[in-house]
Amino acid sequence: MRLQTVKRVFALSATLLAALPSFADEETKVIETDKVRVQVETVASGLDHPWAVQVLPDGAYIVTERPGALRIVRDGKVGSPVSGLPKISASGQGGLLDVALDPQFPTNRTLYFTATVSGQGGIGTAIYRAVLSKDEKQLDDVNRLFLMNKLSGGGLQFGARIAIARDGSLFVGLGDRGEMDRAQDFRDDAGSIIHINADGSIPVDNPFRDGAKALPEIWSKGHRNPEGITFDSADGTLYTVEHGAKGGDEINHPEAGKNYGWPVITYGRDYSGEKIGVGTEKAGMEQPLFYWDPSIAPGGLAVYRGKMFPEWDGDFLVAALKFKLISRLEKDATGKIIERERMFTGDFGRLRDVVVAPDGALLITTDATDGTLLRVSRAVR
Repeated sequence: MRLQTVKRVFALSATLLAALPSFADEETKVIETDKVRVQVETVASGLDHPWAVQVLPDGAYIVTERPGALRIVRDGKVGSPVSGLPKISASGQGGLLDVALDPQFPTNRTLYFTATVSGQGGIGTAIYRAVLSKDEKQLDDVNRLFLMNKLSGGGLQFGARIAIARDGSLFVGLGDRGEMDRAQDFRDDAGSIIHINADGSIPVDNPFRDGAKALPEIWSKGHRNPEGITFDSADGTLYTVEHGAKGGDEINHPEAGKNYGWPVITYGRDYSGEKIGVGTEKAGMEQPLFYWDPSIAPGGLAVYRGKMFPEWDGDFLVAALKFKLISRLEKDATGKIIERERMFTGDFGRLRDVVVAPDGALLITTDATDGTLLRVSRAVR
């Protein structure tokens, strides 16, 4: 009887262990990078194409899933979808995309998110503001601040990443929707960086605020598909990373009223191999700060200013889908951007977002139906 009891307990324990969520079975990986030894742990798995992540004040995570769910991850557990989202058209690259916390989130619980929605003519990128309930179960006071002015068919190139300026206004990248000429139409939001206030109004410093030469929300033009946008917290400089075609992914510094060239100038070619535009230069159009050829298919962008990795201070970190890596880039003594290292190549799959957490760790989302949230911290020797 005693032996049978032991066998039953052992079998029950094995059954319980097998039933634990998959993230509990993941091992932490220790990886040597060029400058520092890091450990990469799986915070959560089973996420459906997680697109963006932010850290809540208590250390939990808020994550978007592209098919249309917003979830809280706390203590390794993925919560049920937060209710209250608007109707989302999840098609191709579209769906529920970025999320950003208001600078006063600890007191006002306000957040912003981007999503693709349907309307007359097709679908397009929209920007919303909402309040997360104290119990984290629903969004209240959901308000659409912006919808791109021309909707169209197809599921390509929505952009949709948000960067919040020091004054609380929003900069958002919008892709050309796979229709390249729209990026040079100043009466079309596609292929633009737009700039709006937190209530959706037009900021006083917008270059086309009077609407005479361009839509008043447009900050800059000539962008193909900016899926990464961020401010350097040290000096407030705005940067974007955007997809090229076959080659020509770019890092840019979008300035008011300037034209970044797509599709007139580019360092890439069409997927057919044919030339695009007039070449790599044209008067009145800006050069990228850096470009990749071949393309890495960039996702999120961060400028590292955390305490955990002083070796990376001021470096650009770019998540890449195609080569499944984090590209680390530095500025040399002249200010030129140079790619120094490709980290985690192929180790974790397609990497969508990269964020610097308050403690200086990196947070990364992987683009898969069984996607993961990863945390990169300094390894203890």
